[in-house]
Order: sequence, then C-alpha cells, then structure tokens
Amino acid sequence: MASHNPTRIAQINKNLLILHFTVFIWGFTSILGALISISAVQLVWFRVLIALLSLFLYFKFNKTGFKIGSKNFWKLFFTGALVGGHWILFFASIKLSTVPVALVCLSSMTLFTAILEPVFNKTRISKLEIIAGLLIILGIYLIFKFETQYTKGIIAGLLSALLSSTFSIINSKQVKQIEPAVISFFELMGAFFWTSLYLFFTGGFNKSMILKPSDIGYLLLLGTICTSLAYVAGVSVMRELSAFRVALITNLEPVYGILMSFVFFGDINKMTGGFWIGAVIILSTIFLFPVAKKQVQKRKTA
Repeated sequence: MASHNPTRIAQINKNLLILHFTVFIWGFTSILGALISISAVQLVWFRVLIALLSLFLYFKFNKTGFKIGSKNFWKLFFTGALVGGHWILFFASIKLSTVPVALVCLSSMTLFTAILEPVFNKTRISKLEIIAGLLIILGIYLIFKFETQYTKGIIAGLLSALLSSTFSIINSKQVKQIEPAVISFFELMGAFFWTSLYLFFTGGFNKSMILKPSDIGYLLLLGTICTSLAYVAGVSVMRELSAFRVALITNLEPVYGILMSFVFFGDINKMTGGFWIGAVIILSTIFLFPVAKKQVQKRKTA
C-alpha cells in the first residue's frame, strides 16, 4: 500500500517536523504582536510589506521565476484578503484580551477545518474530526464563560480562526500545482493591497503609524522570519499533509505562545480556573486525536 511506502513515510515525517518548527515560530508572533505599539491593522500592513519585500529579494537573489497565469493570480490575490483579515483579527484579539486567550481561540480552526474541508473537497465529513472539533469548542466555551471581560477579544479570535481555516484549505489545493513561495508572494500581495485599501478609507495612514525604535526591530523579525519564511514553510507541507492535519498541529501554537507569554509578560496571573480547564481540554484533544485516528483505522482494516 502507498501509505506504507518508506519514502513517503519519511517525506511525511519531514513535513511534520517542518510544520512543528513553523508552528513554534507562529507562537512567537503573538509575543511580537503584544510588544508592537501600533494598531492591529497598521501592524499587519507593515508585516506584509516587509514579508513581500523579503520574498521579492529571495526570488531575485535566487533568479527564480514567479510568473503565473491571470486565473491563478486572481485566486491568490483574493485569498490574500482572507490572510490579511486573519492576521488583523488575530492581533486585534491579542490587544482586546491577552496572548493566551487569543491563542486558545485560534484552536477552533480545527472544528472549522473538519467541517469546511469535506465541503470544499466534496468528501464525507469525518465523525472523529467533528468530535475533536467539538471538544475544542467546549474548551473555548469554558474560557468564554469564565473570561467574560474578554468577549470582544474572543469573538475576534474565533473569526480569525475561521479565516485561517478557509485559506488553509484553499492553499492545500493550490500547492499541488504552484510553488509554495509563489503562492505566498501573491497572497501576501493581496493581503497588502486589501489592508492598504482599508487603511486608506478609514484614515489609518496617519501619525499613529510612526514607529518607535523598538517597533522597527520587532516588525523586521515579524515580517521576515515569522511571516515570509514561516508562511512559505506552512504552505509547502500541504503537499503531503491534509488541511485538517495541519490545522490540528497548528493548535500547538497556543502551547508555545502561552509558555512564551508567561516568560515575557507573566500572563499566568491573569488566567482563571475556567481558562485552564478549557485549555487542558483543547490540548488533550490535539494530542489524543492521532492516537484515536489510528485505532479507528485499525478497526476498519481488521
């Protein structure tokens, strides 16, 4: 069977390793988001601009072509609106609540993907994936119930997860025919355009965009390592991994991000018992899902 092919297994394991490293980097973006002083939309504008420029320099330095047909261009360009919206809502969630709350809300991406991926791919919805997603929602409900002062931040975090799930499923199809770096470049171009349009019509291009010296360093790190490099890596693994599996592992972002937020901000003192019960349910689901899936597959083949 193809699934037992040693070369394929090695390739999958390599992609899983890359994804885990990428998720760790994504976890650090929440820390940078909290440290940067400008608004969520302005932050995303600078982040995408830096990421775009670094990817463009990568193409030029390696003499890599990045031309695509108009049909694919518009697909990626409009997907960029989802990417930009996801980041804006994510950083808004951090600024409206705390890093741990925003990160745990992002875990609802698993349920959204479990429902949306079969719809996009016209396949049967997996009961096990729905159960995993519902457990994660239960965890989020407990956090929502006990952390009512962060209602706006939680809503922003859930919407951010929905957008992230949607563009991840789109990218899992696109990566089969377009290079990951090219996908990233044109989606970031779209994100930059739509974010610029929003700032223009809302008067966001003003004095508040003047950066502090510390902001410049944080933004450079956010735009290069945490965006252009991590985004390309996150897209590339979808050649071997399903959107749901990527979403499931991406839920480790709260683990890394929350641990780092304790180190940087001492957020542990702000969290109630309800938060921790919810967080344990979410993280237990993430770790136990692969085990349950293996057991189900064994029963089917027995």
